[in-house]
Amino acid sequence: MSDAAVAIMDAAERRIRLGGFNGFSFREIAADVGIKSSSVHYHFPTKENLAAAVIRRYTDEVAELIEQELAKDPDPVRVWTRAFRGTLHSAERMCPCTVLGAASLDLPREVAVEVKRFFRMCLDKLMAGGLPSNSAAKLLSTITGAMVVANALGDMTAYDRATRDLIRLRDTTGQVSARKPAETGGTRRAGSQRRQQKPARRRAQESRK
Repeated sequence: MSDAAVAIMDAAERRIRLGGFNGFSFREIAADVGIKSSSVHYHFPTKENLAAAVIRRYTDEVAELIEQELAKDPDPVRVWTRAFRGTLHSAERMCPCTVLGAASLDLPREVAVEVKRFFRMCLDKLMAGGLPSNSAAKLLSTITGAMVVANALGDMTAYDRATRDLIRLRDTTGQVSARKPAETGGTRRAGSQRRQQKPARRRAQESRK
């Protein structure tokens, strides 16, 4: 991809974060980059092409970032909560997919497909990290919703208040504690421990008979 195409996508991403799909025009992108509008059309024939390319790139970048963070901290709850917090504290303060997701029913199909791919990627990675599907959906809903509320209130601490109990609640549900990385083996390890304990209980009961 040429430097001009990357610069166009960067400019479009900034404007999507701030105003969604209707928050930019090719003329504005051209002005941001310092090129002619016809040059934007050369690289991306339509606005739909450009927005879809931006979201596709963003999805791939987030997926890569999450993998890097999980290599340092295996707990998906902590990693994803921290990742969205980082987005909130960035210059534009919003995830472009969250902005577009709120209006997905009105998006051109090409763009909507990429937005759906982003959220599907998030859920798939959360479940691959050991969360059941309903827990993954709840976590994703909480962190995206907390980001929206924090932006609407103009209060970045609203995100922290909304998400600070996520790990505590995870602990109290009986799942592997996110605060003990050495024990993070997922629900499969916890299940095997329970299976190993069951014969011991049987032996104790039999000895009392």
